[in-house]
Amino acid sequence: MNDGGFTHNSAEDSTVGIQAETVHNSNVYFVHPDASPQEKYRVGVRFLADGVPSRARDMISDAIAHGYDNAEVRFHWVLSMLSARAYHELSTEELQRLRHASGLVGTYADGEWRDALRIAFELLAMLSTANGETDRVLERLRALSPHHRDAILHHLDHVLTGGLKDSLWVENRERVEAARFSNGRAQRVWAYFEPEPIGPRAMPPRPSTAAAAQAALPVRVGLFVVVTAILWVLALVTNPAAAVVELLVALGAGLTATRFGRPWWYENHQTEVRDRESPAQDSAEPAAAKDGFTQSVRHSFSHYFSVRAPHAFTPRAWLDHTAGIRDSLAAEIALLYRESRVTVDRVNWLIRYLAEDARNRHNDGTLFDRRHQNETPVAAKALCVGGLVLLGLTAVAVLRTVASGAGAAQTSLAVLAVVGAVWSGRAAASSWLAARAEERRLTEETREYHERLAERQLAYRNWKSFLDATRPSELAMETWLTCDKTLFVDEALRHYQLTWRDLITHTILMTPARPYKRGRVKGGPWRYSRYSFRLFLVTQDGIREISKEFDFTNAKRGNEQRSNYRFDALSSVQVTEHTRAGYDLELVLTNGPARSIRVKDADTHQLTPEENPQDIAEINLNAAGFIHTFRLLEGIAADGKGWIERIKPTNLPPFRVAD
Repeated sequence: MNDGGFTHNSAEDSTVGIQAETVHNSNVYFVHPDASPQEKYRVGVRFLADGVPSRARDMISDAIAHGYDNAEVRFHWVLSMLSARAYHELSTEELQRLRHASGLVGTYADGEWRDALRIAFELLAMLSTANGETDRVLERLRALSPHHRDAILHHLDHVLTGGLKDSLWVENRERVEAARFSNGRAQRVWAYFEPEPIGPRAMPPRPSTAAAAQAALPVRVGLFVVVTAILWVLALVTNPAAAVVELLVALGAGLTATRFGRPWWYENHQTEVRDRESPAQDSAEPAAAKDGFTQSVRHSFSHYFSVRAPHAFTPRAWLDHTAGIRDSLAAEIALLYRESRVTVDRVNWLIRYLAEDARNRHNDGTLFDRRHQNETPVAAKALCVGGLVLLGLTAVAVLRTVASGAGAAQTSLAVLAVVGAVWSGRAAASSWLAARAEERRLTEETREYHERLAERQLAYRNWKSFLDATRPSELAMETWLTCDKTLFVDEALRHYQLTWRDLITHTILMTPARPYKRGRVKGGPWRYSRYSFRLFLVTQDGIREISKEFDFTNAKRGNEQRSNYRFDALSSVQVTEHTRAGYDLELVLTNGPARSIRVKDADTHQLTPEENPQDIAEINLNAAGFIHTFRLLEGIAADGKGWIERIKPTNLPPFRVAD
């Protein structure tokens, strides 16, 4: 369907070439429906300063309609009405509103705001006079404060042409050259496109299995006590003195084996647990290999570990040295953060911190402390083995004691008691050790969990604070972008040896240059790390089109393309909206193939519940310069060179400023 040059296409196109995108969670552009007129005005001024004049018009007009009206409010209202628009683009109703407002200037209190408002209207009045006197108005304009003067020059860019702009251009260019890299642009722009970091997480301790081991413990201990008691009763009956000595030796040996064997058993238990978990991880590896998030996490770990290698290691050697640690950490992060709409960019802060932590622990000599923290000393192992051997010899001695003074029946019973004591004692010891091991493991893992989480929370707060302090404001981003556009226009004028007197009008269309990162404040327009500026200079002889790519992060420029064509060479202009891709502007020339320009990519999936898709689309199209560009090219395509006569200011009703 074609409606006024706009074609709506439901094709399911995909958006490609976007490296990262983020929406900053800010409420600077949102007002409550019951907000006061003053609050609506304040938000409108912010919209205007940040390059969204269409929303500024709505907000400031609403504030005026509800009774908030003075010279300052009217000044910003006039700027919002004319910002990014040519005079001939104003509707009849808008012109009437401007003329009505010009008659109110004398009713406002004296001050700098009224002076600035009067000069803005005087500049408009000069447009309808073919040979108007400009010196007086320019002198008064230069006498304004820099804040007011710069605002008028910026927002009336498409209104002021010819001799007016020639007189101001040199000083305007000098101003933007000084502001282009101001406020730490080169060190701060990257932070605007950095995604909001997701909060810290740590692997919680595994559930304890101590209850299962403790459930079997009473039966096994009871059986051990019974059979052991039978054995010692037989020994005491046969030879009390020897039995007492053997009992004391057995108790000592048993306590020694228990004391030094428990940590050894815990070490082996932990090793068996890790070994049991390894096959499960290996079997899950093919699935993980297909998991894009997991692969991205692994790549980020490899990247940050390689760039944060200790001085004694090459990046490759450090990756080899820490392969096991990296695999374990990557598996943990992938498991903790694998969820819908979470990209690795939001987790990179944690991966970077873990890489730095590994490097620091290596430098401190504690990198593998956790691996060796449960190792049992050799002396403890020897004492445990010695206690078990002595306990076995004592059991043999008890049998000999019983056999030396009892009959065959008592000896057989003693042998059965020893066998039962060995079996039940081993089973009871295993259950007891397993229960204690689980209690110890749970305590250690809980402590480690809280320690890791606290460390990561601190790292998160530090990174978030640094990011918030570094990220430039919308005003700073808009200021730098305006400087780039102004100097781009200046270069084009110099190249073609044109002055503003030679131009009928001009427009700049800003489109994203792939691949790019993009970011925006909630309720604001997308801003890009790489732009393609397309400038159209309209003169009496035709149209000059110049396009150039800009890396916004450092203001470096790419290749430039130029083309010139007559008015009648532009046969048609239309815009196609793709549901899942965005907006394309199509230029059809009579002497060449149609050219399709991607104006903006789709952003529906990035909208918050408070945002209206239609409003956000309009904001982005206006910020790109699309509306002005489309109307300009559409008019030329429809009327050819006759378009020049139609839009001459002298053909418009005169504009007067009341005293």
